[in-house]
Amino acid sequence: MNRPLTDAALAPIPVLWDADRALTATYADHYRGLVRLALLLVPDVATAEDVVQGSFVAMHAAWRRLRGSDQALTYLHRSVVNRSRSVPGHRNVAERNVCPPGPGLPSAELSGLPSPEQAAVAGALRSLPARQREALVLRYYGDLSEAQVASAMGVSTGAVKRHLARATAALQEVLEMEP
Repeated sequence: MNRPLTDAALAPIPVLWDADRALTATYADHYRGLVRLALLLVPDVATAEDVVQGSFVAMHAAWRRLRGSDQALTYLHRSVVNRSRSVPGHRNVAERNVCPPGPGLPSAELSGLPSPEQAAVAGALRSLPARQREALVLRYYGDLSEAQVASAMGVSTGAVKRHLARATAALQEVLEMEP
């Protein structure tokens, strides 16, 4: 039984190289920025890179469910935030198995901070509850709108506004107490 070909039958089938091409372009354009974003949510560069790499792998696997390449960055932001949330549980295991740096060798985190002011801000940021830190990082470092932050965090816009207000007040209090 031969059926006539319809427009739906002639529509191009999504092929894997489209996801590969989109992933490559997105990686080239956004990898460093996403690592910097993750670094504000996790304790070190290696973990931030792992979080971002995992997010790109997940995006590639989910490519057919995304409605287009414009949603890829939104997907990546949400994935980075979600993966960053799971780091503290894994970090405890890793910390038990890490050798301390040798005498006289500075840690990579300390050598990467260019100024005492940035160190104070990073310390104050790390003292915030996770949701407040995520909201601040996505809004002001990631330069996302409140609606985009809400989408990335999986919360309402009102919740983002509350997290931002509380985080800003807490940061001001902590930084004013610094000598």
